[in-house]
Amino acid sequence: MKKCCVPLLIVLSTLSTFAQRPERTSENTPKLAELLEMRPQLDQNRDGILTMKEAFEGRDRKKRPAQPNQIAPTFADVSYGNHPSMKLDFWKADSGRPSALVVWIHGGGFRSGDKAPANSVLLKAFLDAGVSFASINYRLSDIGPYPMQMNDSARAIQFLRSKAGEWNIDPDRIAAGGGSAGSGISQWLAFHDDLADPESSDPIEHFSTRLRCALALNMQSTYDPRIIKEIIPGAAYKNNALPAFYGLSDDWNLSTAEIDADLDALFKDASPITHLTKDDPPVFVFHTERTRTDGNIHHPNFGTHLENAMQKLGIECVRRTDADYSSPNAQYDEMIEFTLKHLGVSAE
Repeated sequence: MKKCCVPLLIVLSTLSTFAQRPERTSENTPKLAELLEMRPQLDQNRDGILTMKEAFEGRDRKKRPAQPNQIAPTFADVSYGNHPSMKLDFWKADSGRPSALVVWIHGGGFRSGDKAPANSVLLKAFLDAGVSFASINYRLSDIGPYPMQMNDSARAIQFLRSKAGEWNIDPDRIAAGGGSAGSGISQWLAFHDDLADPESSDPIEHFSTRLRCALALNMQSTYDPRIIKEIIPGAAYKNNALPAFYGLSDDWNLSTAEIDADLDALFKDASPITHLTKDDPPVFVFHTERTRTDGNIHHPNFGTHLENAMQKLGIECVRRTDADYSSPNAQYDEMIEFTLKHLGVSAE
């Protein structure tokens, strides 16, 4: 993918005239979208959206002496597959018994993002609760299309289960979460049939890919542009990350394209909600109200769409927006409580 090298200070200078206007994000400000693609590490909460606050805090951090802003992983850049992108970081909880595990999957439209830094709020909270934590990379859409991203993440889950004895992990208590694309992958893993293959010659593939629960921040429940057009006002179905995700040309157009049986099946298979069945685990859905705009690929209607489907099947779906909370980090308290409950940590 061709990158446009625009220095951070120039971008921030261009944006500074908007600094007093509320809710400027990569969703509605092209310069912030460009900056997010160039420097995904500025997205501090790893939700796939770069806010003006995050961009300016990134600038301010460059002015201060370098300080560790996150707990160092127990094991860093561990390969879980045969491609350089297939790496993970792992934080081992201080626990006298096998610990539950939360796996964080970064966002970035399947075309950018990185495992570091992980979501620092969740990382610290889970470690404090005696829950281990992992953050993974996967091959992006400039390397290959769906299902590569989902399959890589599934293998990361299997690899982590294979390390249960060595890394003190309870393989029966694993959750996953992420923002934007990472939320989609987390849901896809939560809803998809188990990808374990006991007949494989690769012992890693013998392990389960199933989860206890999932966290879905600023999520999409479907990647089928036909369904997105129905449930999201505006032109979110034209989001420019989708063609690359499917291996289609950049100028692919839903309005003029012929969708054959293979492409129809691909759209359905890539969408987490397609795989939802009554035996699937609960999901915590969170959106910010700033995404409730026409054409927004993180619109809260994605959460409503999933909640309705899960309610019909009798599966727990906790759906929230930031309007439900009185303080900026309060949503994390409920996410953590939800995850610990479904990992059985509160009963320990």
